[in-house]
Amino acid sequence: MPGTRKLGRPTAHRMMMLRNLVTSLLENGKIMTTEAKAKEVRSLAEKMITLGKKNTLHTKRQALGFITKREVVVKLFDEIAPKYAERNGGYTRIIKAGPRRGDAAPMAILELVD
Repeated sequence: MPGTRKLGRPTAHRMMMLRNLVTSLLENGKIMTTEAKAKEVRSLAEKMITLGKKNTLHTKRQALGFITKREVVVKLFDEIAPKYAERNGGYTRIIKAGPRRGDAAPMAILELVD
């Protein structure tokens, strides 16, 4: 069930970290993070893209309440969401990238599907 991983952080820290990761994913199209974080970010990013597909004032304000940069919200509604207009979910892909050097945490690349 999405949204149940605590990731070893208090709620406010965890939510801000996830908001920043979603913003970075939508801004750059690809991010590298741990597998657990990638699985959490995937569900939140897909919800943001679904909001972008509706393209109303209400959904823009909802996206602005979650995404931390205004220019990323503009990019979401103008470029990213129209690209997935005919697609029903599955906007992101997780590719396992092996262990991180230092603590051997399993890493993954999270990217938007073309």
